[in-house]
Amino acid sequence: MTSDLEAGSERTPLLHPNRLSQLQHEQDEEAQSIISSAVTKEEHQLAGSTVGERLPYNDYTTIDWLHDLVKDSYRFRYIQSRRGYRYTLLSLFDACSGWIAVVIIGALTACVAFVVDVAVATVSDWKLGYCSSNPFLNREGCCKEQTPLLLRASSELSTEECAAWHGWSESYGKSFAIYVGMALVFGVISSSATMQTKGSLPSVGSDEQASTPTDASKANGPVVSVGEHMSESSNSKPTVPAGKVMYMAAGSGIPEIKTILSGFSIPSFLSLRVLVVKAFGAIFAVSTGMCLGKEGPFVHISTCVGYLVGNLFPKYRDNGRKMRELLSAACSSGLSVAFGAPIGGVLFSYEEISTYFTKKVLWRAFLCSLVAAMVLKALNPTGTGKLVLFETNYGTDYEPIHYLVFILLGVAGGVFGGLFCKLNFIWSKWFRSFSLIKKNPVLEVFIVVLATALLQFPNPLTREPGDIIIKNLLVDCNDGSPSALSWVCHNEAPSATTNWSYIGYLLYGTLTKLLLTIITFGIKVPSGVIIPALDAGALFGRLVGQLLPSISPGIFAMVGSAAFLAGVSRMTISLAVIMFELTGQLSYVVPHMLAILVAKWVADAISSESVYDLAQNVLGHPFLDPDVALQIVRKRNMTVHVLIPPARTMQEITVHVPPSNCVPHALLAAKLNQLRDRGLMDAGLVLVQTHHNSSTPILQGYIAQSELAFGLANLVPASQDPEAFQIRLLGHQVDDAPAPETLEVDLSPFVDRTPLALCAKAPLEYAVEMFSKLGLRYLCVTEEGTGALVGVVLKKRLVGFLEGLGEE
Repeated sequence: MTSDLEAGSERTPLLHPNRLSQLQHEQDEEAQSIISSAVTKEEHQLAGSTVGERLPYNDYTTIDWLHDLVKDSYRFRYIQSRRGYRYTLLSLFDACSGWIAVVIIGALTACVAFVVDVAVATVSDWKLGYCSSNPFLNREGCCKEQTPLLLRASSELSTEECAAWHGWSESYGKSFAIYVGMALVFGVISSSATMQTKGSLPSVGSDEQASTPTDASKANGPVVSVGEHMSESSNSKPTVPAGKVMYMAAGSGIPEIKTILSGFSIPSFLSLRVLVVKAFGAIFAVSTGMCLGKEGPFVHISTCVGYLVGNLFPKYRDNGRKMRELLSAACSSGLSVAFGAPIGGVLFSYEEISTYFTKKVLWRAFLCSLVAAMVLKALNPTGTGKLVLFETNYGTDYEPIHYLVFILLGVAGGVFGGLFCKLNFIWSKWFRSFSLIKKNPVLEVFIVVLATALLQFPNPLTREPGDIIIKNLLVDCNDGSPSALSWVCHNEAPSATTNWSYIGYLLYGTLTKLLLTIITFGIKVPSGVIIPALDAGALFGRLVGQLLPSISPGIFAMVGSAAFLAGVSRMTISLAVIMFELTGQLSYVVPHMLAILVAKWVADAISSESVYDLAQNVLGHPFLDPDVALQIVRKRNMTVHVLIPPARTMQEITVHVPPSNCVPHALLAAKLNQLRDRGLMDAGLVLVQTHHNSSTPILQGYIAQSELAFGLANLVPASQDPEAFQIRLLGHQVDDAPAPETLEVDLSPFVDRTPLALCAKAPLEYAVEMFSKLGLRYLCVTEEGTGALVGVVLKKRLVGFLEGLGEE
């Protein structure tokens, strides 16, 4: 493959062999589409073709942040310039529309979370039994007045303790079998629902001509149909590959949301259909007892709500930049309702997800998260009337000597996180390479559910849903509350001999959580990794606490859960705040901070990628992280010149505009077809002119591919011969006026007359900063001294080039 590339006259540096080998580890349909997204065509066909260089991520379109900024400024000035009572009200509504939108988003997100929380609590308990008084009540609601919640960890809870709750059988074997059978049914239901959201990203085809100039600026519209494949003919026109295949409701959705907020578009990912399937699938996925949680899906659900609400406001519907501001605020409400942590939700959106997070976005995210928390508290899905999910009240405090234990927990969390990222990739590469698995995603879910149920049911600590496991492990057995009667406290009661069976359960639970989380992450159901990481950390922390009888072991379970999650996700500030809001223990912020920092350092030393970075790479989503990019670039003394496309590519995208400022229709149509043959949708043509007494091509403007396609398809009358038209691209007519019989179409309003340019000798860091901080779609490169145009760099080119450097 490499030799074929080297045989070509122009070899692109973007198709890095390490990147290809990484993407080829999964050979199912979805993985093949990822490879197609990165490579687009078989490399050996490129060497001898006339298509020219191909870029990675051709299925993804980008928004132009500066273009959308100018468009919003025009809209604002138009409203402000109007006079009259009507426009005064319109101006006031426009100023308040962002605040109104986030209030609606927060309230709707809380309503969806309430339904999911109540449904999960009920459905998950159906594996153990049913409520005779009301089959739609969960075990806690059925036994609310007879037994405390924490007794759910006890394998000895009988019908004598709660007459209304009936187990499926008194026999351990039959109960075990029913538990496994119900879990398998739930898993198949969840995965089958997720399969219904299979879709393709748009690719170049006949449908592209029907698009409007603003399509590329929209965030995520309705499902975009993939254009028909162009067949090979005697004219040897290249076949345009289908768009990348995705299961929109699978996983947590956080990697895709990060991609969207960085300026790329994934059509239909935030649609109403995906929202409904995500919520429905999450209910049954969590109810299986698999090592996954609903917190990540809640972030996706809140972003879907944000997108749907934003489409009700023209200010956001017609502007990709403004829409992403709203989506950044909407993300915060997802974690707010997942954990009852409104402040942590805002910080999570800022630290982990959002690329563009101004003060205005921060304030609106704060309001959105606040409203979501208020509505959820009023709905009261847990029945406690409190937002704090795992409220604790430890009677003992830590001593300075315990800092060493907290550091140990941080080291363990970092090792867990680093190993998880590496082992999950190895497992995916091996297990999903089997033909039976890669063709049947539901079968993989079935196998994982079966393994999970068989391994977790024998252990009373891991038999319950993930959030109940954490609640049971954070309990303080000396506070005199009803929680002191739990199965955990019963086994930790002082005795003359060490309870080795209980210690074995803790160790067994820690190892099974590590193993099951590795094989579960990446399966085709709605799932998150936050709760499993917290479970594993709490189990390990409680195990460590058995060695220090002078202090409540629940403290180490609490700090251990934060350390393990930090190792997996590399969250820092937001995680410390979330843990405080989860437990209500402000005095333990310092241990949390210490363990979280140590866990992040250790995990970074083992694996530089967090779980979300890993998912982005495995799924093939483009993302430009300025911090990581600058670290890669600073190790090398490179200039912007390395990004300049080959000469053939520049010939294809350059239009030499004569002094008349008009070019033939046939020329632009041919240039447009060349862009489509390369599989591109959001590229464009650069316009240059050669002035009198000079041979230097001077940059004059840039016209986007989508706008050029719209102009040629819709502005030229269908009744006329297109070949007879001259297309005006620049300014007004100067000389060489066309003959009176010549037809003319003016596309100059679509031309960007002030494209940003950078000298070819400038450090590569300049390009990274401009693309990441300004949100550019393209950047023109000029020659030092003369100012002549020498290249055009697309954002996809920069992302692909940096990925190649990072893998060397």
